[in-house]
Amino acid sequence: MDRSPDVTPIRSLSIAVVGANHPNKDGGNRRSEIAFCDPGEVLELRPEPNNPHDEHAIAVFSARRFQIGYVASQRAVYLRSLIRGGHSLHAIFQDVAPWGAIARVGINGTPSLPLHGEQAQDEACDADAEPAFYPDDIPPDD
Repeated sequence: MDRSPDVTPIRSLSIAVVGANHPNKDGGNRRSEIAFCDPGEVLELRPEPNNPHDEHAIAVFSARRFQIGYVASQRAVYLRSLIRGGHSLHAIFQDVAPWGAIARVGINGTPSLPLHGEQAQDEACDADAEPAFYPDDIPPDD
């Protein structure tokens, strides 16, 4: 008899989109674009393997193809490993946050919005610290 624990595969997770205070190369304001995003709006995740600051960088673009920031570094490494493993990622805008935004990422499927209003902020962490977003139903390792 198999005694392995029941493991539910991760289907979606919320991630921090950081770097909203930095202007885009064309001088565009990321915070302004974030203000135009609606919950559930499709986002594009664009890996930047040649990024000089972080080889795992993943830029995040709005439905209007305007960059709103980057996936927080600790989650970018995880998401890049999923991409390398052949998984498809689909992202939607979840909420505005003090550091930028919260996006919902579906792994091999379209994500849904699990939280509304201030609950999304409660799940988030301080912008000055490394945002600690964890997949649903999986506690942090520390």
